[in-house]
Amino acid sequence: MKTMRTIVLSTFVGLFALTVAAVGVPVAAEANANTGPYNTSIYLPTVSSTISNDLTDDEIEGLQFMVEEEKLARDVYLTLYEEWDFRIFQNIARAEQTHMDAIRTLLDRYDVEDPTVDDRFDDIGVFDDQKLQELYDDLVKTGRASLADALLVGGAIEEIDILDLEDYIEKTDRADITQVYESLLRGSENHLRAFVSTYERQTGEDYQLQVPDFNKERFKEIMSGSQGHGNSGGGRGKGGGRSNDQGGGQSGSGRGSGGGRWG
Repeated sequence: MKTMRTIVLSTFVGLFALTVAAVGVPVAAEANANTGPYNTSIYLPTVSSTISNDLTDDEIEGLQFMVEEEKLARDVYLTLYEEWDFRIFQNIARAEQTHMDAIRTLLDRYDVEDPTVDDRFDDIGVFDDQKLQELYDDLVKTGRASLADALLVGGAIEEIDILDLEDYIEKTDRADITQVYESLLRGSENHLRAFVSTYERQTGEDYQLQVPDFNKERFKEIMSGSQGHGNSGGGRGKGGGRSNDQGGGQSGSGRGSGGGRWG
């Protein structure tokens, strides 16, 4: 069962307009300097040539879905960069391309069909998964309303990414898949921090969570940079912690289970 809970799409998309309407603050000009660490290094472990290809249905579904979800993020950000010429979207789109490439390496390794290959890989805003197609269309429409809306769209995408990656991490015991998902998760946490700080700086208002079921305590941990989970080397066990984000210097206690879910 896919973890993109688009059943509540209209709810959180509606929150964008309500939030921006309440702000009523003009968006300032973009700063010349980059606003945060957007690039994420992806580490693929060395795997024996005798690796077993018998992935579970959840693992296959996860790889195929996440490569399209990362494509959605990339495509939305590229489209919003063209709309607003605001550097944060271009920078994070590049990181999302790196995320896609990492998952595609796993798809190739396990001989799993890649839904982003051929013409569909190059076409911006074209998706195999109909729910992702609808989500892309809605997010782009919302992000074109104003720059503040566009930054909230970026936050919503990263909130969704975090929830879905956490779900799929719990559904695999494969070291290489876990390591890639963990790296993507750290990247999404970085991106969420960047969108939140940029939105707050530009509008003078506090960022509000866009996905209704995103755990507020989890959000606070991400924003404070205290969500390090103690393990080094990038992996974690089912109940263990994630390694620190690169360059972020995070440390602290691990998070509890029961984070945000869309149902």
